[in-house]
Amino acid sequence: MKRMRMNQAITMAIRDEMAADNSVVCYGEDVAEAGGVFKTSVGLLDEFGPLRVRDMPISEMAILGSAVGAATLGLRPVVEIMFVEFFGVCLDQIVTQAAKLRYLTNGAVTVPMVARASVGAGRGFSATHSQTCETWFMSSPGLKVVHVSDGASAYGLLRSAIRDDNPVVFLEPKTAYGTRSAVTIGEEGIIPLGQAAIKRAGTDVTMISLGQLVSSCIEAAEGLNQIGISVEVIDLQTLKPWDRPTIMESVARTKRAVIVEENPLTGGWGGDLASAIGSGLFGELAAPVHRVTTPDVPVPFSRELEFQFLPSVDYITAQVSELCQTNKVPDPWWRPYQ
Repeated sequence: MKRMRMNQAITMAIRDEMAADNSVVCYGEDVAEAGGVFKTSVGLLDEFGPLRVRDMPISEMAILGSAVGAATLGLRPVVEIMFVEFFGVCLDQIVTQAAKLRYLTNGAVTVPMVARASVGAGRGFSATHSQTCETWFMSSPGLKVVHVSDGASAYGLLRSAIRDDNPVVFLEPKTAYGTRSAVTIGEEGIIPLGQAAIKRAGTDVTMISLGQLVSSCIEAAEGLNQIGISVEVIDLQTLKPWDRPTIMESVARTKRAVIVEENPLTGGWGGDLASAIGSGLFGELAAPVHRVTTPDVPVPFSRELEFQFLPSVDYITAQVSELCQTNKVPDPWWRPYQ
């Protein structure tokens, strides 16, 4: 086990898979000589050379399109799209080509590729470079979607994603790149796709999140424990497929569920989980399933407004506390402004 930054854990995961499998290649904009815009591929060019680690022109269509072709012919590309919004200019390659080729060929062709991107607010990148956009990919059968929260999950899930024979969209919160945590290196550190992690056990309410908000949920849970509310915190880790057994078992025990997501209320991924929990456990819940989200507005440029936009520890604490005390869904902070 080593203590490292999340960007170092990502580099280590790619490095370990490249060392173990010569078919793994890594490329994207500024990935090789610069070591990645967020320093997630430092040293890979020196170790594996320019045939396996390549800088690409500023063309997301070329990056993803070539990855699809390379994957169908036996390579395992790990490509970087930099900001998740840039998937918008190459969406056909990922949701139509990569996601559907295995189905269209009745399994004769597989597309074992990983498309990585940074996501999330909190770094002052404003409306066009601060989204998470998971829902772009959730409704596309054939894709797997991962959203990591720290170095350990980044290392373990990325190694699993590279080994998977299906295309994986791999999302990394940019606020966590520089955060240090304990990371288990090697085979024992690998985390299977589709497996959630119970970060904190509790008995009164289950809090479900992913990405950068997992740490906020854990901090909120510690504070709620001081006022007598026991919170179970689950890091979903893989959004598609999500770990239905772990989530349903937890909520069946606690009788309450709060989904905390860095997405607008309208169309956020939490709606699918809320629907599944509400229908699967109807009649067993002590309170309605509650979603703590961002408002339906673009990510603001003002740093003060940006942190108002994101669900804070205090806001999560207040929302969960009111739900547990009243068994009714509290209004969001922005309700008076609607």
